[in-house]
Amino acid sequence: MRANTVAVIAFNGISPFHLSVPCAIFGEDRTNAGIPRFELLVCAAENGVLQTTAGFSIETRHGLKDLSKAATIIVPSWRDPAELPPQALLDALRQASQQGARIVGLCLGSFVLAAAGLLDGRPATTHWLWADELARRYPLIRVNPDVLYVDDGEIITSAGTAAGIDCCLHVLRRQYGAKIANDVARRMVVPPHRQGGQAQYIQQPVRHISAIDHFAEVLDWATGNLDKPLSLDMLAERARMSRRTFTRRFRQVMGNTVGEWLLSQRLSLSQQLLETTDSSIELIAERAGFGSTASLRQHFNQTFKISPSNYRREFRGT
Repeated sequence: MRANTVAVIAFNGISPFHLSVPCAIFGEDRTNAGIPRFELLVCAAENGVLQTTAGFSIETRHGLKDLSKAATIIVPSWRDPAELPPQALLDALRQASQQGARIVGLCLGSFVLAAAGLLDGRPATTHWLWADELARRYPLIRVNPDVLYVDDGEIITSAGTAAGIDCCLHVLRRQYGAKIANDVARRMVVPPHRQGGQAQYIQQPVRHISAIDHFAEVLDWATGNLDKPLSLDMLAERARMSRRTFTRRFRQVMGNTVGEWLLSQRLSLSQQLLETTDSSIELIAERAGFGSTASLRQHFNQTFKISPSNYRREFRGT
């Protein structure tokens, strides 16, 4: 088992999008940007050429026997929640889990992990359309339909479709920290991290904006000046907009309020500083614009369900 080897399960009837999500995050060579390279193995769960839902076929030289090489195994979806996956796949996942591999089920891939018994007694999630079915069929699972993903140690599950991106970035973050995950997110031009009820350790990247006004410039300025007492009126004035226009445009483009966005950026900066510097909690609170250590601790605990000090101990050096 190699720490930087990621195996992705492919099967007949797979959605190209679901397959592409872990491939885009773990399969690209970004070493020229200082981002570690993963060895990606696309492993067929069935023999022969595999058909996709888009009408083209894929073929891979890897099979279930190659799962033993991977420290992380991702089931990117499943073709039908009502269909029991092949026994060989279930056995291979159970064996890999027993040997210490991290198992990730994206979208309907949670049904595969459930069928293998890997979710019994654990919290988990899946696509919201199928959450009730997952709970009905596997009553030992504590299904949470309201989150993007659930991290339960070495078993991780995500909600549907694009939530797989959030989940895979989280897996990347667990291994290499906030900076690497954020760099990959920015290169993929993903939207800001969508908030859920589950504590989610992931860098919250800034959405790329093609602007014809000063809006994008103001957001870039704000992220570089988080230590200042930024306000809605200050940002609106800098964007040369009225308070009302700026608020409306901000909600339209960013999907949240100015206050929510500023808090997410300050928390993100705090995460990076906790991981990459030896600065005191007091100094980090000041640099991130929280004003006091009490405010930093309060917001950090509310969002991530962990204190800044414990967060640093968990993530430093990983």
